[in-house]
Amino acid sequence: MVMTTVVSGRHAEPVTEPVEPEVPERASRRTYSAQYKLRVLAEYERRGRDERGALLRREGLYSSLISEWRKQRDQGALQALAASPGRPPSDSREQELTRLRRENARLQSDLGKARRVIEVQGKLSALLEQLATGGAETGGGEPK
Repeated sequence: MVMTTVVSGRHAEPVTEPVEPEVPERASRRTYSAQYKLRVLAEYERRGRDERGALLRREGLYSSLISEWRKQRDQGALQALAASPGRPPSDSREQELTRLRRENARLQSDLGKARRVIEVQGKLSALLEQLATGGAETGGGEPK
């Protein structure tokens, strides 16, 4: 078996483990955070022409990524990505108002149901009273 070396920083180190010859079934796409993109862009633009290539090699990036990240930055996409995900925090007064409106709607619905139940109970009571007194046969109509 041939010993190979891996470059770590600027010094070569002997490899003690054999390199896995198998290629993964599916390559995974690298993702970069907005902070990382902004940091690399700033460092890339500070450097001279020769130093830029070294930065790209060190980070394992292509110049096309830098171009794409510049476009994103100029369009404001990176600032949008840097914001916290999800809804913006809402005002506590607005939350309380929403809760009270929901509760009010629920109570109005309950009140409507209670009124219908009371109305039916009143009609039932009048009907039972007519039946008990025998007035149902002589009344000939519905109770009011």
